[in-house]
Amino acid sequence: MSDNPFGFGPGTGSGEPFDMAAAFAQIGQMLSWTGGPVNWDLARDTARAAVAGSDPSPSFGDRGLVEQALRLADLWLDDVTALPAAGGRAEAWSRAEWVERTLPVWKSLVEPVAERVVAAMGSAMEGATAEGSEGFAQLQALGMPAIDPRQLSGMIRSMSASMFGAQVGQALGALAAEVVGSTDVGVPLAEGGRTALLPSGIAAFGKGLEVPEDEVRVYLALREAAHQRLFASAPWLRARLTAEVEAYARGIEVDAGTIEAAMGQLDPTDPAGMQEALGSGLFDPAPTPAQQEALTRLETLLALVEGWVDAVVASAAEPHLKHAGGLRETVRRRRAAGGPAEQTFASLVGLELRPRRLRDAAALWQAVTDARGTDGRDALWAHPDLLPSGADLDDPQAFARGGGEDISVEAMLATEQTAEADEADPTDEGDA
Repeated sequence: MSDNPFGFGPGTGSGEPFDMAAAFAQIGQMLSWTGGPVNWDLARDTARAAVAGSDPSPSFGDRGLVEQALRLADLWLDDVTALPAAGGRAEAWSRAEWVERTLPVWKSLVEPVAERVVAAMGSAMEGATAEGSEGFAQLQALGMPAIDPRQLSGMIRSMSASMFGAQVGQALGALAAEVVGSTDVGVPLAEGGRTALLPSGIAAFGKGLEVPEDEVRVYLALREAAHQRLFASAPWLRARLTAEVEAYARGIEVDAGTIEAAMGQLDPTDPAGMQEALGSGLFDPAPTPAQQEALTRLETLLALVEGWVDAVVASAAEPHLKHAGGLRETVRRRRAAGGPAEQTFASLVGLELRPRRLRDAAALWQAVTDARGTDGRDALWAHPDLLPSGADLDDPQAFARGGGEDISVEAMLATEQTAEADEADPTDEGDA
């Protein structure tokens, strides 16, 4: 790469005025976003473009099959869990519909991390172009007018938001081609009480398994419905997962010097190159102890969610589905390995939404079921303090024998009602 931190002048492109004009036209498009650290308009357009060629809208028949599978799943789950059905609408989505309807949740997951990185990039650029710096001298030598460093910082923030938007859009497009429903990543991505499956995703999942598609559909419906039951019955759970992502973001300590040096190697007349550099992990923040702690808590919670779903679905499916065991193992391998889209998110913001200890968590929930029964197992979701810890995953039998508290489902519901009443009452000790 050139030693010129801005890439203008000799050695970059042809140096012709037309090339410079075209480059700045591209930059101008990137500067049009003013809505936050991620350009979500660009993310949406990029994701939808990625699935446009292979995204048939579900037919009337497809929708009927999905609704039937989800109703059957709820009937079977009634026999194996104390948690009630989530209710809401059962829907069949195209991949484009998955993109549109999951964007609000992705925003809550991605923006806390993107905000920290984008802010650091803007601050670094201010220093790189301040009066008296080498960058400032190079801009002057090119005959460019002096730019207020704060104004340039704002420009860089807008460009960074567009870079993030493009990368997130690419990842969402890839993920839309992999998912089978709204809960594949362990967090319900649908809002408004929706329970959804993607007929095209179901067909892709079952390809090569030599399992009837009806059986695949019902098994995946069981997983979707079980996730929805859990998050509906433990209303604190979604907020806790989001809080751990935010805690991860707060723990980021960005080395401004490293970012400044990295940006010195980029060519601002090549937006595509800058976008590629960002997506390649060039601006990945260095891990910190606070980040590692937040990630450990997040991974443990995801493992507990997936382990519970795995155990409950196995109990519901095995009496009815011939290939339940094989389907369970296929899902486990798929969930543990993660796909290309999840790896893209990991490179972009440092987050891997994968339950690394899924098998350990499933074994723990099975041990708890054997020791305390279905009601005793499911009552542990009444409050986060009742859940097993990461250490408990090392010794499931010990936790099943003595960990947690022996409380009933009635006590669980009473706890939730008390929490809801407290939220509704604005009076607290600070107002006394």
